[in-house]
Amino acid sequence: MTKDVFDAMREVHSVRSFKNEQVPEPTLTRIMEAACWAPSAGNLQPWYFYVVTNEELKGKIADVCFEQQQVSEAPTIVVVLADPARSNERYGERGAQLYCLQDTAAATNNILLAADGLGLDTCWVGAFDEVAVQRLIEAPPRLRAVAIVCLGYGNERDRHVKERLRVAEVVKIIH
Repeated sequence: MTKDVFDAMREVHSVRSFKNEQVPEPTLTRIMEAACWAPSAGNLQPWYFYVVTNEELKGKIADVCFEQQQVSEAPTIVVVLADPARSNERYGERGAQLYCLQDTAAATNNILLAADGLGLDTCWVGAFDEVAVQRLIEAPPRLRAVAIVCLGYGNERDRHVKERLRVAEVVKIIH
């Protein structure tokens, strides 16, 4: 059974300690399907997802993630890559510089919400040596690594409610 999407949005949080337990293949497949269902400009879907479970490779990737050891500790990581050229074909420079990043961010968020809904924990990592990660996973040079998602069963016991700004502080309705 999955969690209500509003509960998932409210409760999802970054986990940096994971149990040594693999994510079942059917669960991983559902999560990756959710990534592919993300909206994208012109429905171009300018993304690729490299799923890494190999311990040695995860360790090498963690080495270029500025001391974020959850990258090597998580049983699975997903490297989210953008294809700027695909967005550029239809939308020019704005597509390559902005739309493909927005699209991959939406796909990454779908990974987080789907994982939470299926009882898994995640951590969205944005601080890493992009070129080194691309080289390590042997991605084609046209792709750009934009996010890494650590995925697995959390080893943390305390879940703190996220502090959020009130809607009135960040929303302006223009009639």
